[in-house]
Amino acid sequence: MSRAKTSLTALCLALGACATTPDPEAEAQAELARAIEDAMTPATAEEIEAANNSDPLTKANFWANEYTKRPEDLDVALTFVAALRGIGSNERAIEVLSQSLIVHPDNPDVLMTLGRVFSAENNLMGAARAFEKTAIVAPDRAEAWSAFGITLDKMERHDMAQAAYDKALALEPTRTSTLANYGLSLALQGDLPAAEAKLRLAAEQPNADLRVTENLALILGLQGRYDEMAAVSSRFAPESIVKKNTALLQQMIQPVRSWEALEEDSSVPAQPPAELAEPPKAAPTQPVDQSAVGLAGPSEAEEDTPAPAQAGLRLRRTPG
Repeated sequence: MSRAKTSLTALCLALGACATTPDPEAEAQAELARAIEDAMTPATAEEIEAANNSDPLTKANFWANEYTKRPEDLDVALTFVAALRGIGSNERAIEVLSQSLIVHPDNPDVLMTLGRVFSAENNLMGAARAFEKTAIVAPDRAEAWSAFGITLDKMERHDMAQAAYDKALALEPTRTSTLANYGLSLALQGDLPAAEAKLRLAAEQPNADLRVTENLALILGLQGRYDEMAAVSSRFAPESIVKKNTALLQQMIQPVRSWEALEEDSSVPAQPPAELAEPPKAAPTQPVDQSAVGLAGPSEAEEDTPAPAQAGLRLRRTPG
C-alpha cells in the first residue's frame, strides 16, 4: 500500500472516531429538553384521581402544576380555583379567574364562580357585578338570577332582589332556594303574609331542608300562630327545641302594659302578668328587626350541609 493510501485511510478512521465520540453538552441539552417535555405533559387519569382524593393542600399543589402547563384550559382553571377555595386561598382564586376571563371573556361559568368567591370574601359589590354579568350573558341560568338576588338582599336592596328572584322563578318556578330566599326578602320588608306564601311553596318541594322550615316556622310565630309554628318546626327539630323556640318568640313579641303604667312603677317586670297580656297582632307594620331576629347568610360550610336544629331564632338564607 502506498504512502498516500495509508494516509487517507488513517484520516477516515480519525474522522469516524470523532463522529462517534459523545458530546457532553449536546447530551445535557437533550436531557433538559426531555425533562421539559415530561414536565409539560398533562397528568394521567390515574394521577388526577389520586390528587383529587388527597388532602386539600396536596390537591391544590397538584392543580397549580397542571394550571402552569395549561393556563388556557378552562376546566383546569376552574378545578384549580375549586382547590384554592378548599384551602381558603380566595385571593389567588380571584387572580386565576381574572386571568381566565382574558382568555375566555364573558364566560358564564367563570363569572359565576368569580361572584361566589367575591361573596365569600364579603365583597358584595364585586359579587353583584359578577352575578349580574352572568345573568346578562346567560339569561336562561336561574342560579345566576337567584345569586344576584341574594347579594342584593345582603345590600338591603330588597325590591331589586325580588325582581331578580322573579326572573329566576320565571325559569324554574319550583326552585326551592329561590322561593325560600324570596320569602326571607319579603319578611325583611315586613310583608309576613307574602313571605309565608313563598316559604310554604318552598317547604312543599322535595329538597326543602331545615333552613326552609325554620324560616316558615318563624314567620308563622311572628304572626302569633304558635301552634302552626310548632307543627312546622317539629318536622326536623326535636320537641324540646320546638318548645324553647316557641317560648323565646313569645317573649320577644309579648306586649307590655301601657307606657303610663310603666312610668308609674319603674319596677314593673318586662314580662307582664298573663291577665294584662294582649293577643299578638297578625303581622307587624314595620320590617322585621334584624337585631331581634338574627339574619345570617350561609357560610361556605353550609352550602352542602344543612344547619343543625338548635334553640334560637334566625332567618337563614338558603344557598342559591
